[in-house]
Amino acid sequence: MFSGIVEETGKVFSYDGQTMVVSASVILEDLMVSDSICVSGACLTVVKRDKGTFTVETVPETVKRTNFRNLKPGMGVNLERSLAFGDRLGGHMVQGHVDATGTIVKVEPDGNSLRVGFKAPANIIRYVVKKGFIAVDGVSLTVVDRASAGFSVAIIPYTTEHTTFSERKPGDLVNLEADVMAKYVEALATPYRRRNKNPLLPGAGRSLSRRKPG
Repeated sequence: MFSGIVEETGKVFSYDGQTMVVSASVILEDLMVSDSICVSGACLTVVKRDKGTFTVETVPETVKRTNFRNLKPGMGVNLERSLAFGDRLGGHMVQGHVDATGTIVKVEPDGNSLRVGFKAPANIIRYVVKKGFIAVDGVSLTVVDRASAGFSVAIIPYTTEHTTFSERKPGDLVNLEADVMAKYVEALATPYRRRNKNPLLPGAGRSLSRRKPG
């Protein structure tokens, strides 16, 4: 589990579509083999650690759902170590399970911040709400606006400077993870919604309003 608060940006040293070597500094202080680490939104397992680098492996499912297929040596990636019990949760609950990729459609100055707009698939948009959470390349962000095919966020200067958003431009693919709480709510509510739509099921159409006395 992660919080979406990026600790540093690393650089891809090498990546062949399966084995990725990343150069870093801050997160290497206590990083060990078998630890989980969030790499631009994807939870991966450290399989090797050297001085100045660590190695992770990706499977076809990960490559299919992320922008990793576009990674090349020298490109930046957002890095966050997994949470420890007692840590402050500065962002929101991020699993590191990327749902899909989205596309940046605009990057515009907005006062001292950047307004970034994204085009996103339906399986992401269904969980997006105004002022809700979303993880973009592993960064916990607050939704400013939401439309039928996309959403926008406001990014403060500190986040721009300390994440890969400093390099992002329209047309770039980003990794998206919807708020897991929204997914749980939908899963729990679905049976009740189906029951109310089917008059043959027990309890269908039952009113939840309190009966009047007498």
